[in-house]
Order: sequence, then C-alpha cells, then structure tokens
Amino acid sequence: MSTSRTAKLLAALALPLVLALGACASSATPGASDAGTGGTSGPVKIGVVGAGDPYWATYKEAAAAEGIDVDIVNFDSYDQPNPALSAGELDLNQFQHIIYLATYNVNAGDDLVPIGATAIYPLGLYSTKYKDVSAIPAGEKIAVPNDESNQARALLVLQSAGLITLKDGGSVFATVADIEPGSKVSVEAVAADFTATSLPDFAGAVVNNDFVAKSGLTEDQLLAQDDPADAAAFPYINIFAARAADADNPTYLKLVKIYQETQAVQDGVQEASGNSAVLLKTPVADLVASLKKTEDEVRAHQ
Repeated sequence: MSTSRTAKLLAALALPLVLALGACASSATPGASDAGTGGTSGPVKIGVVGAGDPYWATYKEAAAAEGIDVDIVNFDSYDQPNPALSAGELDLNQFQHIIYLATYNVNAGDDLVPIGATAIYPLGLYSTKYKDVSAIPAGEKIAVPNDESNQARALLVLQSAGLITLKDGGSVFATVADIEPGSKVSVEAVAADFTATSLPDFAGAVVNNDFVAKSGLTEDQLLAQDDPADAAAFPYINIFAARAADADNPTYLKLVKIYQETQAVQDGVQEASGNSAVLLKTPVADLVASLKKTEDEVRAHQ
C-alpha cells in the first residue's frame, strides 16, 4: 500500500460520514467503564451495521435473560464502528471480518482484537439488468465497495466470473488499479452502502451481505459469489471485536457465547443472510493468529 493511499484512508476515517455518531441508535455515554471491568451496571453497547435485522432484537432478549443489558448501536457506514470502539463510545462491535480489522489496526495504529467468530458471508455480484454473467456485454461497468479489504475481495469475485483479469492473478490487496487492460468490463469503486442503490446505473454491483436484504435484492439477482469453504476465506470470518484491554472480559465473552449458542439468534442470522451465512465457532486463538498474520501482510504491502 503506498504512503499516499494510507494517508487517504486515514483522512477518510476523519471525515464526516453519511451517518454521524449523533444519529446512531443511541448516543448516550456507554457503560464501558463498568462493563469493561466485568460489571453490568450500564448497558453493553455493541456497534453494528444493520441493526434493523430482526435477530438483533432476539439477541437483546437472549442477553437480558442472562442478566446482561445490551444496547445495539446502528451505523450505516463501515468506517465508524472501529473508531467509536477505540474511543470508548462502544464496548464491542460486530460488523467486520479479520482482513478489515487488520487493515484498520495497521493504518490507524490501533490494537482492537477479535473475541469471537460469527460467520462467513459469501460476497456476491448482483444485477437488476442481466440474468447471467455471460449476458453482461463487453464495456459495461460494475460497482464494487471502495473500502480496501472488501474491494479486493470483490475484484477476485469478478475475476472468477470472467469479467476482469487482475495483475499477477490478484490478491487480498488488489485495487481497481490492478485490473488489466482488455478486461471485459470496467469497474468503479463506490461506498459499500451505495453499491446496491447504485445498481440502476451499473450492469451489476458486488454488494456486501449487510446491504443485500434491506435493499430488496433477491437470490434470483445473484450472478456470482465467492466460496466461503475455501481455506483462503479464513481471513473473511466475521467477528466480535473489542479493545485489547477487554479481550478477556467475562461479560463480553458471554455475549459471544449467547450469539453463537442461541438457536433463535442463529436462525435469524441465517434468515437475514438469505440462508447464505456459514455460521462458525472458530477458536479465538485462531482468530487472533489470523489477525496478526494479516496485519503483517498489510504492513508488507505499504
């Protein structure tokens, strides 16, 4: 990753986003000081993207049954939950995979850590104009997320679908600049939360799972996706993240267990994903090892 690209990312993190923190589901001061030491006098604030998914209400009820008050704080943009967690405005967040967290940690100089796995979600190419990848004419344009980790993954999906060719076969650090001349389609990077709503202007878009259901997209509009069973998909495991000082917080670890072991929650996650989620209980030590390895790879590409 070039110095200029790193600077741009850091600048982007500081810019006002579509949804300011004050417009989140709750703007009250979190009970981090209590929950962070194992107490539960205040609600545990968990930042998510897509708080409207019904399973979050189910999750809150399951946590309450275990004596834990949970406040789900909604964000419409991926760029905000990690800075909010680092600043103590959240206690946990649950919206990202390992590669995204590694990229954030390296570029922000942070040390957020995974404390539990949730699922791998296949990343899909959707279209409202074409029924099959082969029907997309040469010269058309495809939208992909503009954040670096999801952009690279989206480009690999397009390459597997035969729509583009990436320099040296591509990698988890690929960008639109790595698309080889002569590729069948051109690609434009847009904010992840706008990929689905931009579909009328594109032949197709690679849409993150968080935005598929609420945008009204259906399985019939899915043209291609990656394979979550591939070993290379491990860094795309979605996680609960915490500040490093809270990695062993018993209340937070119990919340992970509630998410993983409450059948109604798991069923809700599957329903919200269109039955595409691969639900996981990956050992935390493996998640941490993958994070450290990926952080090293990010630094090597700077």
